[in-house]
This record gives sequence, structure tokens and C-alpha cells, in this order.
Amino acid sequence: MTAVVEPPVARLAALPGVSTASRVAAQAERARATGRVLPVAPALAGLLPAAGLRRGSTVAVHGSTSLLLALLAPATAAGSWAAVVGMPSLGLAAAAEYGADLTRLALVPRPGAEFPGVVAALLDGVDVVAVHSETVQPSVARRLSARARHRGAVLLTSGAWPGADVELSCRREAWTGPENGYGHLRDRRVLVRAHGRGSAARPVSAELSLPGPEGGATPAVPAAQLGDEATA
Repeated sequence: MTAVVEPPVARLAALPGVSTASRVAAQAERARATGRVLPVAPALAGLLPAAGLRRGSTVAVHGSTSLLLALLAPATAAGSWAAVVGMPSLGLAAAAEYGADLTRLALVPRPGAEFPGVVAALLDGVDVVAVHSETVQPSVARRLSARARHRGAVLLTSGAWPGADVELSCRREAWTGPENGYGHLRDRRVLVRAHGRGSAARPVSAELSLPGPEGGATPAVPAAQLGDEATA
């Protein structure tokens, strides 16, 4: 009688809490289908562990309001509601350029001392809440993340946030467009790096155009290809 020996990968996959790449992909697809993950632009999907904004998670965005808008906008375009709190310089025109549905976006520019209560109330009834984190105390931040987790909302923060599930940092590079001293700005290349906890523990990065030629976030065009287009 010949003994059948399972391959090491098969034995590992059978262990509790261990997933193969195909199983992780299937789980992410099921999460999107059941509404547990809000959509993002395809160029940003690879930076997030669930290929979108997982309900109940906190995502910290460092160094770019444009990146925050690019994350928020597709969710509103798909029918979700969003709110932005404590960011008075954020304009509706900029949000619209990234594809946000302005009829599903609320702005609370200056909540003042009521910031914790305002954000908590919004997390109870809004799908995505974006906040400016500069003056938030760590204890308040942890309570608000717990609220988002309990209510199934997504908390987006502009700046550092204790215990964030995913952190995205953005390094801005040169704009393209003006040539020979005149013309219009078309797009800007950026490098976005992502890391976090759990399934986001492994750092990933992507070069993007933010905004892209048509607005939103798109994969960056390689430099060699840009040179070819300029000489065409």
C-alpha cells in the first residue's frame, strides 16, 4: 500500500487561520459583492488589503489631500455617503474633479470643541468619514476608530492616527504639461507607499498620476513613454 503524502503547501493551507493567495482573492471578491468593501479607483486597489475600503477600518493618509479625495470619491459615485470634518480648505470643486458625487458629500469645516461628538454621530450613519487628525488626542482617536469598527463605517484621516489599519504615504513629484514655457498642467506623478497591520503588514507601493489626465488616480505613464509621446 502506497502512502499519500500531502505537499507542504496543502498542509499549511489546511491549518486554521492560513489562507492561500487564491483564497484571499476569493474572500476579497466576496467582501466587495456583499458590500463590506467600498470601491476605490483600480489604480489604488492594489495598495489596500481588501482591494477597497473595508467597512470598520481606519485608513490614515499622509501628505496628500488629493490622495484622500481619490479614496473617498469612488464610494460616493457608487452610492455611498461621505462626510469631511475639520478640513475647511477642502473645496467641493476639488472633490468633483476626483469624481465625487457632491449630493452625497457633507462638509463640516469647523466643528471646534464638538469634533469628537460630530465625528461619532457621523460614523453612526455615514459610510465614509474623513477627518483632519492634527489636534486629535490619542484616546479620542482610539475611541473613534472603535466606533467606526462597531458601526461598519470607514474612517479616513489626514495625518497620523494611532492604531490605523492601513497607512498611506504620498511623495509628490513633478507636474507634466507645460512645454517650452507655456501650456496647461496635465497630471502629477506621485509615489504612494502602503503599510499597516494584519493583512496590510507587508509594505507595497505604486507610482500613480494624481490627478491623472482625466482626473482621479491612474497608473503613472512610464517616463520612456512620455518621452516618445513628446517627440511624436
